Amino acid sequence: MNISPRVTQRIAFGVMWGAVAIVLLLLLFIIGYILWRGFSSLSFDFVFGPTTEGGLRAPLVGTVYIVALTLLIVVPLGVGTAVWLSEYAPIKGRFAPFIRYTLDGLAGIPSIIFGLFGAAFFVYMMIGEQCILAGALTLACLSLPFMVGAAEEAIRSVPKSQKEAALALGATRWQVTWRVVLPAALPGIITGAILCTGTAIAETAPLLATSGFSAFTPHSPLDGCRTLALHLFYLATEAPCTGGVTHEDLVDKAMGVGVILILVIVILNLLMRFLSGRYIARMRGGK
Repeated sequence: MNISPRVTQRIAFGVMWGAVAIVLLLLLFIIGYILWRGFSSLSFDFVFGPTTEGGLRAPLVGTVYIVALTLLIVVPLGVGTAVWLSEYAPIKGRFAPFIRYTLDGLAGIPSIIFGLFGAAFFVYMMIGEQCILAGALTLACLSLPFMVGAAEEAIRSVPKSQKEAALALGATRWQVTWRVVLPAALPGIITGAILCTGTAIAETAPLLATSGFSAFTPHSPLDGCRTLALHLFYLATEAPCTGGVTHEDLVDKAMGVGVILILVIVILNLLMRFLSGRYIARMRGGK
């Protein structure tokens, strides 16, 4: 039986739209269930109260510390590596392919392995105790392959004609990279930074061994902390049911932490996109 190309195209479009609909329904179901179970636990005391009294003040501050330090470490390293691989690495050299192969291998390592490495190297050999800095360094190692990949892809997407035009006007290679390539590649770099932000917020296994599990609000990068994801894990699996608190109550509180996590990720993504949009507009001559 012969099927016309138009019918085949409609069937293909139908399958693709069906796949998209299934993914969206699953996403809406998961988010909706978390919001339904978690909103009943939300209150001012729950969000901003001391963790020793059931609040989220310490996990919120710890999450901000971890995310900020991780981005401060991984973004310059990732962008610098991507610039070298894309613009300066010898075309026929063997070192650049080796680096890419190494980064691909790092991207496939389980996160718990990074946690064990961070505990052995950053905690015991370098710093001497579990703290925010050790956790951020470990997450930077975990996120580096994704940051390099996103930044390199963004840099490679810059049209070659723009670079050649800048070089023809007498600009040096570094001036072309700084003034032409990086501003044009900034949206892709921001995407990589957002991926690293989501990784830093969501990871638990590496932080269990590196940043500690302190319930007190941290005041410096050398203090221990627990993030929102770690606090959710604690409520869902290890928190004791005392004082009339049942397991269902703890699950509802864990869902409340999940709501806060979703809101934090959405707010951070919107903020980073807003700031990057303002920066891109200024680089292009806008206000």
